[in-house]
Amino acid sequence: MRLADFDFELPRQLIAERPVEPRDAARLLHVPAAGAFADRRIADLPELLRPGDLLVGNDTRVIPARLVGTRGAATVEITLAHDLGGGNWQAYAKGARRLHPGDRIVFGCDFAAEVAAKEAGGSLSLRFDREGEAFAAALARYGAMPLPPYIKRPRSRFPRGDPRDQGHYQTMFARTPGAVAAPTAGLHFTPGLVERLAAHDIAVAMLTLHVGPGTFLPVRSDDPRAHAMHAEWGVVGGETARRIRAARARGGRIVAIGTTSLRLLETAAAESGEVAPFAGETRLFILPGYRFKAIDLLLTNFHLPRSSLFMLVAALAGLDRIKAAYAHATAAGYRFFSYGDACLIEPAAVAPANARRAD
Repeated sequence: MRLADFDFELPRQLIAERPVEPRDAARLLHVPAAGAFADRRIADLPELLRPGDLLVGNDTRVIPARLVGTRGAATVEITLAHDLGGGNWQAYAKGARRLHPGDRIVFGCDFAAEVAAKEAGGSLSLRFDREGEAFAAALARYGAMPLPPYIKRPRSRFPRGDPRDQGHYQTMFARTPGAVAAPTAGLHFTPGLVERLAAHDIAVAMLTLHVGPGTFLPVRSDDPRAHAMHAEWGVVGGETARRIRAARARGGRIVAIGTTSLRLLETAAAESGEVAPFAGETRLFILPGYRFKAIDLLLTNFHLPRSSLFMLVAALAGLDRIKAAYAHATAAGYRFFSYGDACLIEPAAVAPANARRAD
């Protein structure tokens, strides 16, 4: 297994800069376990799924984690990564090498942070001048949505981010603040779609996984098995675990809304596939050869080449099959990445469980 195995060509014009409206009008590529691919719409989900199926989504809420401040005369751009408690945050900075412990970064006339430490891997520990509700209020005032780097916004027009992204980069399920990246498969859902699913006896349950900036970090090792995943905090509540068991007992399938839901469900699952209540960190890295236990289908957006998420979908569908699906999507003009279209993937035949699990 080599990193180059997970590469593919993608024309820049297929990277979506804005979501479609309405959200469930996005295109959906159905990738069955065998046979022809089918070009559909997200709105077709009630017909593509079966009565008794259970969709499991992620109710994390993206915080405005991108901050632009000054250190003396220099501009500093910060992306928050992880709340360390007590007003302290792990963060990443452009030009972090020029920052040193003790440096003060000013984000507004009444909002600042001090560099407490520089960490291995290029991150910083920042100590803000407030915490709790006061910090959340300052972040709402001065922060911007942490869009992925492939979505471009002209800084001359939007120095603190395009305000439209405050709504666009948030799912209808968003309840629990803490993510610094959106669980993008959930962006396609609307209240009307959920109602139509319910009319077909297809329910939706929620878990929480606070997506971190590691979701955008490239895999750099030529052997992907050497890649280290960043930890992300997640919770599978007792009610969601109960609903999953009940759906399985009546013959329903578990459909993960996005790779974040999938990874947390697989982390919480026993070898038998039973999902128990869970609260903690996951570093689960899914590569081809992984035996999926907790889910039956995956609804997900199209992912970057050589990324850990493309490796995950290759593990589910099979590498040749998913490359063929992506080639079909490219030729058909599907829109890619966070604001793009989606695919509904049925798993390939079960393979031996020889992928690396780190959780």
